[in-house]
Amino acid sequence: MSSYNFEYYKPKSIEEAASIFDQMDQQGKDPMYFSGGTEIITLRRLNQLKTGAVIDIKAIQECNVFEFHEDSLLTGAALTLTKVEELNLFPLLSQTVSEIADKTARNKITAGGNICGQIFYREAVLPFLLTDSELMIAGSDGRRNAPIKDVFNKQLLLNRGEFLVQMKTNRKYTEMPFVSIKRRRQWNTGYPLLTVAALKAEQGIRVAISGLTHFPFRSAQMEDALNRTDLAFEKRINLALSLLDVPILNDTEGSARYRLFVLKNTLYDIFQELEGDKLASIEEH
Repeated sequence: MSSYNFEYYKPKSIEEAASIFDQMDQQGKDPMYFSGGTEIITLRRLNQLKTGAVIDIKAIQECNVFEFHEDSLLTGAALTLTKVEELNLFPLLSQTVSEIADKTARNKITAGGNICGQIFYREAVLPFLLTDSELMIAGSDGRRNAPIKDVFNKQLLLNRGEFLVQMKTNRKYTEMPFVSIKRRRQWNTGYPLLTVAALKAEQGIRVAISGLTHFPFRSAQMEDALNRTDLAFEKRINLALSLLDVPILNDTEGSARYRLFVLKNTLYDIFQELEGDKLASIEEH
């Protein structure tokens, strides 16, 4: 339960939400946008977060869309992970989010809430990184669309008063071969050790990783190494790991050395899944 009072608003349009934020901000209430809210509630209970006004975006139509429009799939930021999984319009996204928390929590956690969260896993962003998706962001200055690579660097880079509205993904990526693997230290329970999502595109295999460091990421250098056709698969993986330029987590879930060991085996499993025929051919020789 909250130990302090705050004002609650549920606007029905993007413009109304931005206007309320500006008003509350001018009154010094340190307003906060709210979609799923599971993380906000948790942090409030721990007295790690305080706000005088909450702006719930779940009634905004653009934040709830999940449909193909021409050659793109639009995914609203306020869609629950359960909804994403059930409708399954983006199989890679569905598989990736299907193992976030438990079913009860996924009924409340939203795609946008997970991407914008403070917890370092944020697995929902991985498929959008892999597909070079475009994000719609809104605030008092209106709406803007930006490639995810320009606005996601360790976290979503929002200006004050802005919120994530939806993600736009080229339809072709929703039909490509993929795999998403979550590894846990304790079998199927507990926090994940790491999650690796991969997509087999025209230019080769793309890989995005969560849980290895304090933020989810995709590395062009690693992908270049993994797609070196002049090298055997094991050499590609070793080269890719040598090019990692992020600090590896070392915590109670797993040491840095153990995480790298698990990542190496996971990358091998991804090759087995997406390049099985080629892998078998190379091993035979």
